[in-house]
Amino acid sequence: MNLHTQDKLLHDLLQTLWEGNAFYRSKLTCPDTELDALPFTTKAELIQDQSRHPPYGTNLSFPLGEYTQYWQTSGTSTAPIRWLDTLESLGWMLDCWDYYFAAMGVTCRDRVLAAFSFGPFLGFWTAYESARRMGCLCFPTGGMSSEARLRMLADNQVSVVLCTPTYAMRLGEVARQSGLTDSVRYLIVAGEPGGCVPATRERLGQMWPNANVFDQYGLTEVGPAAYQLRDEPGALRIYSGGYIAEVIDPGTLRPVEPGATGELVLTNLGRTGSPLLRYRTGDLVRRGSGTGTGDFELPGGIIGRVDDMIVVRGVNVYPSAVESVLHGFPEVVEFRVVQLESELEVEVEFGHLDGDPAGKADEIGSALRASLSLRIPVKPMEPGSLPRFEMKARRWTRRHS
Repeated sequence: MNLHTQDKLLHDLLQTLWEGNAFYRSKLTCPDTELDALPFTTKAELIQDQSRHPPYGTNLSFPLGEYTQYWQTSGTSTAPIRWLDTLESLGWMLDCWDYYFAAMGVTCRDRVLAAFSFGPFLGFWTAYESARRMGCLCFPTGGMSSEARLRMLADNQVSVVLCTPTYAMRLGEVARQSGLTDSVRYLIVAGEPGGCVPATRERLGQMWPNANVFDQYGLTEVGPAAYQLRDEPGALRIYSGGYIAEVIDPGTLRPVEPGATGELVLTNLGRTGSPLLRYRTGDLVRRGSGTGTGDFELPGGIIGRVDDMIVVRGVNVYPSAVESVLHGFPEVVEFRVVQLESELEVEVEFGHLDGDPAGKADEIGSALRASLSLRIPVKPMEPGSLPRFEMKARRWTRRHS
């Protein structure tokens, strides 16, 4: 999509907000404003607005009776945010997924299994509904065990699986060498960073030997914003037909240069019923060149969260960097990172291991030190002792020493 079309969509959106959206009417000086003159929107603002105007806040462009769908964020780090959509806005998000499926190669002949709990967060809901609307045979598996999901997958020769990267590894761990995953040609992962982490992608490729692994990115409050092309396994692209993307320095709030790391800022152009202008996602990305399809390129995908980076003895550490090292060891089936004041400790659970667990833990510790320039103790745990996750994994925890 060219810039002129984006500008037209933004102008139409601003006019709608000026006429009927109290939240943005209070933030705008006029309905005819250039993008870089618009104020940023933050999650804290949304939470405060809903606290002052319960339960849904004032970021609603139409009367409440026109809204048909309720969502809620997971609330892992802040209070959950409630989000409403009209039929039109919901249809726009399905259109976004139509575009992503086409870019990945998914067609109406595919069979799609959604391995998630169908809770009130946006998750894979829009992907599932888009696939069903497209004519795919779709399989909901909320509330089912991993074993039951794998049996359904194999019995029905499912070709597309939607889940988090963590749960894809869990299913692969359960399936092992059974061949239950052989029919899957597209493994689409989202909900957490990982789909663009090289070691995680390699692990998923080993567990799902016939599948192309695709990363996807979105937020409940923003919608499904980014997708991955088959020949770009280490990058995401923001869909220019639905979003305007910016990458800013989270300290200065100024745009970063191509190749630099910053915070992803998104404006959704078609979710008119509950839109966001220049929303600070809190996600760290590396700004690409924007070449190729014309969609905004993010090499390396989502690197981490702005507030997830920790400093250990003067070294900046991101969760994705630790994950990349640990997933390079096929013996590691699960892990947990414990933050002790200004120190880290890694707990690992091994699967099939030939040799001494303590020796393998020392080997992992050496790899972490080589990658991060930090000495991080690695502690072997008993099989089955670490938690497993279906949706967003919570592998980092704090513990007072």
